[in-house]
Amino acid sequence: MDDTHNISVKLLDWYDVHARELPWRISPQDRARDVLPDPYRVWMSEIMLQQTTVATVKDYFLKFTAKWPNVEALSKASEDDVLRAWAGLGYYSRARNLKKCADMVVAEHGGNFPADVKALKALPGIGDYTAAAIASIAFDIPAPVVDGNVERVFSRLFAIDTPLPAAKPLIKTKVDSVLCPMRAGDFAQATMDLGATICTPKKPACTHCPIRDNCRALADFDPELFPYKLAKKEKPKRKGAAFVAVSPSGDVLLEQRRSSGLLASMAQVPTTEWNSRQDGVSDINGAPFSADWKHRGTIRHVFTHFELELIVWHAENVHSDGENYWWSTRENLPDEALPTVMKKVISCAIPDLF
Repeated sequence: MDDTHNISVKLLDWYDVHARELPWRISPQDRARDVLPDPYRVWMSEIMLQQTTVATVKDYFLKFTAKWPNVEALSKASEDDVLRAWAGLGYYSRARNLKKCADMVVAEHGGNFPADVKALKALPGIGDYTAAAIASIAFDIPAPVVDGNVERVFSRLFAIDTPLPAAKPLIKTKVDSVLCPMRAGDFAQATMDLGATICTPKKPACTHCPIRDNCRALADFDPELFPYKLAKKEKPKRKGAAFVAVSPSGDVLLEQRRSSGLLASMAQVPTTEWNSRQDGVSDINGAPFSADWKHRGTIRHVFTHFELELIVWHAENVHSDGENYWWSTRENLPDEALPTVMKKVISCAIPDLF
């Protein structure tokens, strides 16, 4: 038995016993009984899991699939409804592409996700990794699936000392050389589970690892040294102001962000013109209209490319009928398409609202 086959056998044997129970996953026992994964649920989970933890995704996944149980139902939803359901999950271009992808699958593929990596990559929001993950997990196509967990497992397994991201092609080649083509989906999920539960970034549980005898990092180095990464550049810091206006009846004034750019089409309280490249006015001079504005504090939020500090201003008994604004009741506010940064702002001005 060659070493690569030995690795896949050990990994799959471990997965058959220790696979995580996840709401979008078919267990290895059910899969052995020819119970097939729903490609829609695989796709939904993979889109949600981009840049987001499993713990955070679970509730959103259950909410989405209860509201829209299949791709046809999602294609009939409005983008605003999808954004509202997505609010708080972050990286909102994913939500817009989710809707576009559902529309295309229904219109061009008869409501069925294509069982082909190239065809999957042609769909909105699906890149190399996501196409390989869907092809492998949903259709058992032997495509190498490489996420952050898999990068860590394989960089340690083969002691790959090329720094990321330059090491990505080599890691993908190593995954391709080891994966089991007869159980491609289970192999992909087994490697992800190993990275998530045992081969962790800090203090990996090497004594419990099923492939520890094959691991070059454990034999010759310190596994925590892998994967090698170049030092990250410090994120730029930006400032601005946000204005929480409350009506005499307790409603909160909202507006819709422009349809392109950061947090496109999401709801927000009025803010000054900040973005990843420039600060906005942060004092009361940036107020959208005259009111008895009171300083309520400062919130900080980290985006992918920059950190944002917003000075929060609050005014009560406000009357405003501007064409770009609407009033949201406190009961309806949790259902608005508010990104996390705006929930932080509103909570700063009105504690215990969310």
